[in-house]
Amino acid sequence: MKRKIKIFVAGHNGLLGNAILKLLKTRKNIKVIIADRKKLDLENYQILLKWFKKNKPDFVINAAAKAGGIEDNNKYPVDYMMVNIKIQTNLIELCHKFKVKKFLFIGSSCIYPKFSKVPIKETELLRGELEPTNQWYALTKIHGVKLCEAFKKQYGSNFSCVMPTNLFGPNDKYDERSHVIPALIKRMHYAKINKELNVTIWGDGRPKREFLYVDDCAKIICKILFDKKYYKLINIGTGVDITIKKLAEKIKQIVGFKGKLSFNKKMPNGVMRKTMDTSKIKKLKYNKFINFEKALRLTYKDFLRGI
Repeated sequence: MKRKIKIFVAGHNGLLGNAILKLLKTRKNIKVIIADRKKLDLENYQILLKWFKKNKPDFVINAAAKAGGIEDNNKYPVDYMMVNIKIQTNLIELCHKFKVKKFLFIGSSCIYPKFSKVPIKETELLRGELEPTNQWYALTKIHGVKLCEAFKKQYGSNFSCVMPTNLFGPNDKYDERSHVIPALIKRMHYAKINKELNVTIWGDGRPKREFLYVDDCAKIICKILFDKKYYKLINIGTGVDITIKKLAEKIKQIVGFKGKLSFNKKMPNGVMRKTMDTSKIKKLKYNKFINFEKALRLTYKDFLRGI
């Protein structure tokens, strides 16, 4: 019998890692390798070295990262930089050492400059200053992209980089580290339960954001993984954005919150618009997406299952 392809999904408990894991498990010719954080500390090179010697994965996907919203980024800049750089450096170095066929580094659209031309093309990287509110996290992801590029240049390694837009869906974090969609779902749900009259949202509601349902992103990433091509950098998104105000109104309707929405204009908006150019995945015909409102409803159902 032909040996199954061994794929290590680092960060399988996270939002995207879990979606990738579920998708890969449906393939018969694949053996997915995972390890919980308690058993495998990705920040510890020696522990990870022993694990690679024992398991020898053919492919590695790095979906492991410390990530969160604006407030968390501002509050813990050292944590964001130290944790993420240690994890990705260890994985990249060991993928080279053990001759992994393909390493897929998952970044974030926040790597692009604050005043990038919209829609943002991959060539905008390092052409300007970052958004200050999440620069610490963004810098770690830029480090990962450039380190992968360096290994390709020096050793010919197929260490490809994908940059997803803002993700949401099942298995998201609904806590103080939440991104905008899970944060709004949680706040409006409990405002409804507690019969509150108002929910306050950071900023003035004008910024536009692009969102992608996590299962859609997982499908695209798995297709790219098995594509033999090297991708220096490829954006993953829908190419469609929505204002925070309209997003909040949609979530309000789905959750059933009857109160008012107000916007705290004293709090930062962040980047006003950061929609990405997705022409590369369109050429590859990797752009089939679930209806946005349906995806929001599925996410709310996931939230309800967890409370």
